[in-house]
Amino acid sequence: MPPHFEIDKSSLPSTFESTWKANPDPSALPFPRDNPPFALTAIDWHQLSLTDAEFTPHSWANLHHLISTNQLDELKRWPSALKAYLAWTAHVKEKYGSVMVYLLQQRLFWEPLEDETGALRFDVRSAMPFADPEDYTILRNDWTYSFEPGIRHIVVWLKQRLPVNSEGALNDEGRRLVTDFVGKEFRQKAGEKEEGSKIIWFKNTTNLQSVRSLEHFHVLVRDVDEDVIRRWVV
Repeated sequence: MPPHFEIDKSSLPSTFESTWKANPDPSALPFPRDNPPFALTAIDWHQLSLTDAEFTPHSWANLHHLISTNQLDELKRWPSALKAYLAWTAHVKEKYGSVMVYLLQQRLFWEPLEDETGALRFDVRSAMPFADPEDYTILRNDWTYSFEPGIRHIVVWLKQRLPVNSEGALNDEGRRLVTDFVGKEFRQKAGEKEEGSKIIWFKNTTNLQSVRSLEHFHVLVRDVDEDVIRRWVV
């Protein structure tokens, strides 16, 4: 971690989630109903009406189905975790201005380059995504979706943009880049013998991304030793 970055322990997601679980009224919404910290879908609003006991987490088979059929908007968090995530989002927006700034300063430790166009750019070792490990960071997802036991959620953050189509989904070249990287970095190291048995990946389209300015995609990992996961994440 660069010396000029200092960890803000009060804003750690784990702190917020534990605080929310200790809330005397966990059914309460942590924001004015007409002013959520980010745009909520009908699915989100339904989640907020439930208790954790009323919700069934995603199975591996269900994740395969949702991702292969491009129903990414159906990926859900535990209702209590969604409330905590909303509370945390409101907090970091007030303290840092945006979730993007929080991630840059507290999780990725990347310094953007000055750009007169306003575009977000970074100093990179290579213009090609994944060519140099200094140009990407692998982290655990601080606000994971709800899964059955044994499934972990990892996010790969990149300094370069991946090629996408007009709808913000990966085009053929972008999909090839990610597929090759996931194969070498995750499938091989997880010892996956049958593709999809231990590793699934997906990239949200722009309309589903809560952090649109920073390039990233998601990797779901099943039944992989914690020692292996620790070698991936920082």
